[in-house]
Amino acid sequence: MIGGLFMYNHKGEVLISRVYRDDVGRNAVDAFRVNVIHARQQVRSPVTNIARTSFFHVKRGNIWIAVVTKQNVNAAMVFELLTKTVEILQSYFGKLNEENVKNNFVLVYEILDEILDFGYPQNLDTGILKSYITQQGIKSGTKEEQAQITSQVTGQIGWRREGIKYRRNELFLDVLEYVNLLMSAQGQVLSAHVAGKVVMKSYLSGMPECKFGINDKIVMDSKNKPGTEELNKNRSAIAIDDCQFHQCVKLSKFETEHAISFIPPDGEFELMRYRTTKDISLPFRVIPLVREVGRTKMEVKVVIKSNFKPQLLAQKIEVKIPTPSNTSGVQLICMKGKAKYKPSENAIVWKIKRMAGMKESQLSAEIELLPTNDKKKWTRPPISMNFEVPYAPSGLKVRYLKVFESKLNYSDHDVIKWVRYIGRSGLYETRC
Repeated sequence: MIGGLFMYNHKGEVLISRVYRDDVGRNAVDAFRVNVIHARQQVRSPVTNIARTSFFHVKRGNIWIAVVTKQNVNAAMVFELLTKTVEILQSYFGKLNEENVKNNFVLVYEILDEILDFGYPQNLDTGILKSYITQQGIKSGTKEEQAQITSQVTGQIGWRREGIKYRRNELFLDVLEYVNLLMSAQGQVLSAHVAGKVVMKSYLSGMPECKFGINDKIVMDSKNKPGTEELNKNRSAIAIDDCQFHQCVKLSKFETEHAISFIPPDGEFELMRYRTTKDISLPFRVIPLVREVGRTKMEVKVVIKSNFKPQLLAQKIEVKIPTPSNTSGVQLICMKGKAKYKPSENAIVWKIKRMAGMKESQLSAEIELLPTNDKKKWTRPPISMNFEVPYAPSGLKVRYLKVFESKLNYSDHDVIKWVRYIGRSGLYETRC
């Protein structure tokens, strides 16, 4: 796949040089230094072609890492390799800089020999690498440990080692969603989507298999059978536009049975990412009213309404109302929370600690303006809002979460499960 990997400092001096194929010569090192690092004009493209040789590079601090190849390789895969290499090196000795690379010279070569073989990526999992590469070198373990490492490197379950034991088997599941909205001043939704992710913390013994179900339309429709239409009317299903899964998810089962089945990694990991654009429950509505009184005065009234259940509480609410650059003073009156004019941001920042559902609050501001010769009318930037609510605005619900472990003596009922929904603002804006 790749011919060689080189690391340079900011002067262009080679710190690490590893050639994997004969078609790449040592002159490639100088070609990258002259044409990219010491180029007269700044090279903005991460891919450079010099004399039928492709150079893919990333820069981290004062270190350049370049991959060289003469073959027609997948560029996305090469950059994934470079990014993972940087992450692995940082996990071993922290910040990636010239001093750290020189101090860990032998270790860097050892890592490169493990992650690449004849130019092909082999093992890019930090957890597995750390189980047998230490700061001092390769750990000489027992035959049993070495056999375990071999099965992890070559086997299907490389993200989880065997022999994990916990006193209490627990699963923590967080559904995190970011609501993005652009609304007109008249209250019309111009664009809205939810970007969500399911984050899991797994503290389970052995090699358990988990099954995870959500109220996705594909899943719900597949469950529909004749005579159960009335039953399914009450169960709201959401339409997911696209989703990505962690490598532990068995995609074949998802395609055939529409079930998310997986053997979880130990500790915290991101199980899936998804995006939805339909039937979004918008947590807040912002109603702005801006009135210009002559050329030296402006009146602003902003009402925020919460559109969720009364028993729920929203937190960390912040509304940012933009003001003209020629603002000289602001008088504020707000029903709830604290409001302050920030000249450095040209905005009024209104903060509310907590707000229950189906409530509304109001802010009134009288803005004094300095007279200017600028005839150009002030283009009103949108009002932005930040918040956190304890539910999923997309309507996603965890229908079930089951754990199966055949070898160890514990069942699904013995596992303590915690599920939490958090909705946060992404780019949540209302034009005024």
